[in-house]
Formats: sequence, C-alpha cells, structure tokens
Amino acid sequence: MIRTTLPFRRTAGASALAALVLATALASAPGASASASNAPPAGSSPVCAFYDGDGVTAFGEQGDRVSQVQCMLANRRYLPWEAVNGTFDPQTLAAVQRFQADHPPLVPDGLVGPRTWSALWRG
Repeated sequence: MIRTTLPFRRTAGASALAALVLATALASAPGASASASNAPPAGSSPVCAFYDGDGVTAFGEQGDRVSQVQCMLANRRYLPWEAVNGTFDPQTLAAVQRFQADHPPLVPDGLVGPRTWSALWRG
C-alpha cells in the first residue's frame, strides 16, 4: 500500500484550526467564568442533580438535599441562582413557603417532605 503525506502547510493549518476549536470550547465550558451570578439563559432549565430522594429537609440543614431543593426552586424562579449554596437559610425557607403556598394542597410550613418533593419533581 502506498501512503502519501500531506504537505506541511495543510498539516499546520489543520493543527491551528484544531487548537482554535479547542480554545473556544474551553473558554465556553461550564466553570470557565468565576462569576457565581451566572444565570442560565432565558427559557432554559438546568438539570439539578444533587439528590434524587424525598427525605425531609428543613431549615438549618446543609448538603446535597438542600442544594437540590434550592436548584429546583431557582429553576422555577422562587430563588435567585446566587442563593444556591447548600444551606437551608432564611431565604430558602421563604422560597419553600412561597412554593408550597402556590401549590395547594401543600401546607406552607417550610418543611420539604415527600409531598413537597413530589411537587418539586413534577415542576
């Protein structure tokens, strides 16, 4: 089998193009910006993948369950994206209570139990 090699110019051009594409992809990758206030584009709904259960989550708790609640509330505009921090603080409590009040028969008690989780998962 006879193999031919590409002229140097084409190889260098292809390498330059590949480097440009890679640099562009890295610059636009998630986490490329240090700003915590980056809101998702209008009309989009980021996936919340911190937790997938329905365990009771309450004021004062921290961790993945809280991050999941906050992310889902932020997707529904009950909470600003800057508030997704994994801590069930007063701002999160108020957002949970507003969500519960807007979704009867939920009781706006601020506890995220199985019924509130179900309503959050349904969207």
